[in-house]
Amino acid sequence: MTDTSANKLIHAAERFLGKGEATLTDRERDVLEQAITKRALSVDTSTVFDEKSTFGQRLADAVASFGGSWTFLIGFGVVLVAWVVTNLLLSRSAPDPYPFIFLNLLLSMLAAMQAPVIMMSQNRQAAKDRLVTGHDYECNLKAEIEIMALHDKVDQLRNDELRQLLAKQQEQIALLSRLVETHLAPAPEWGESS
Repeated sequence: MTDTSANKLIHAAERFLGKGEATLTDRERDVLEQAITKRALSVDTSTVFDEKSTFGQRLADAVASFGGSWTFLIGFGVVLVAWVVTNLLLSRSAPDPYPFIFLNLLLSMLAAMQAPVIMMSQNRQAAKDRLVTGHDYECNLKAEIEIMALHDKVDQLRNDELRQLLAKQQEQIALLSRLVETHLAPAPEWGESS
């Protein structure tokens, strides 16, 4: 960073955030630098997050997404009903007669495998939410800084206009004073020389 940029950063930190340059967080420093250099801050955080995900993480998301869908619930319900009906109809020669011990084993194994995968997906979603929230904070902070900078510019323009108006008024008062002096000055009397 150049000396001019560093000075601008110090001034902006004090002016907009009320902090010294040394007390800025990395996030605040980045936002101030982007505001000073007029660079865009917006990024698609979902795309950035998804690009960094591993195959296992994407698989966990897909399993959790499918496991929480109506397609899965309806399909799984149909399979369970078919299993029970088939084993009841076959009665004594059924592969899994009532009380369906093998079905209970399969359901327990499914639940044991599905629960950690869903938790992994929820953890990733929480991390993604933190990333989005952090980016929202940065965007909001930059917007506040830009609004404060605009207020400063508008205030400066108003002050410049007021100075110009006062200067014109002073000129007009001076002109009026000269006019009044020349018209109200006593007329020379007869016999007096001017």
